[in-house]
Amino acid sequence: MFARWRAAGLIIPSLLALALLPVLIGLGNWQWHRKAWKEDLIAKVEARRTAEPVSYPAALAKYVKDGDVEYLHVRVTGTFDYAHEYHLYAPTTQSQGWHIYTLLKPQGGLPPVFVNRGWVPDNLKDPSKRAEGNIAGPVTVTGLIRLPEHKGWFTPDNDYAGNRWFWRDLDGMRWGADGPPAALQFSSDKQQPYAPFSIDADATPANPGGWPKGGTTEIHLSNPHLQYVVTWYALALTLIGVFAAFARQRLKELDDKSPQL
Repeated sequence: MFARWRAAGLIIPSLLALALLPVLIGLGNWQWHRKAWKEDLIAKVEARRTAEPVSYPAALAKYVKDGDVEYLHVRVTGTFDYAHEYHLYAPTTQSQGWHIYTLLKPQGGLPPVFVNRGWVPDNLKDPSKRAEGNIAGPVTVTGLIRLPEHKGWFTPDNDYAGNRWFWRDLDGMRWGADGPPAALQFSSDKQQPYAPFSIDADATPANPGGWPKGGTTEIHLSNPHLQYVVTWYALALTLIGVFAAFARQRLKELDDKSPQL
């Protein structure tokens, strides 16, 4: 049989097919596991989003334990420091606009945390035009925890001097363009650590005057992995079918050329 397949020129194609088939099946298996992982992630995010808020100290403790706090629903009480307000560019289909990040100083001396208080249109970017929403004294904020972002390939640089931000850079909001100080300087200056995450405030209760408008978190967790599973397995079946037809044709041509006894 080996001699017959060699005569038909099928040895190298067979080896290539045998090498490629496990790759296609492996990719299909990998996407199947990715599908299960994404389904678990979607379920976890949805459960967190709709769960009762945990306390701010509990959220900090969980971050220290495993760092798994993204989209955790949290509640914190403190006082906003409106001198530290930052504007993150957030256009919509209706209007140019901004997310308003303001530093919240929690009660009990806990680490300050940046809160995305919500969205405002471009004509309300100036805080003086929405002063009613700047509540003096202690406030209670509930919202979803968001971890810092990394700058994308096509994302503009943050404009520190102009207070125009294009990605969620919490270190930049605190330290400016120079970034955080060295550990020794940080210790000698007795700087208070900030929370390693920010909070997207819920839509309710609404801010006085209606601005900023909370509830800005957009959760887009697509799960196309079943499509990928079908694609890779279909390619594996196609490879088998194409090779079988090719081999049959080559063997037939070999038989046709063989002398008839």
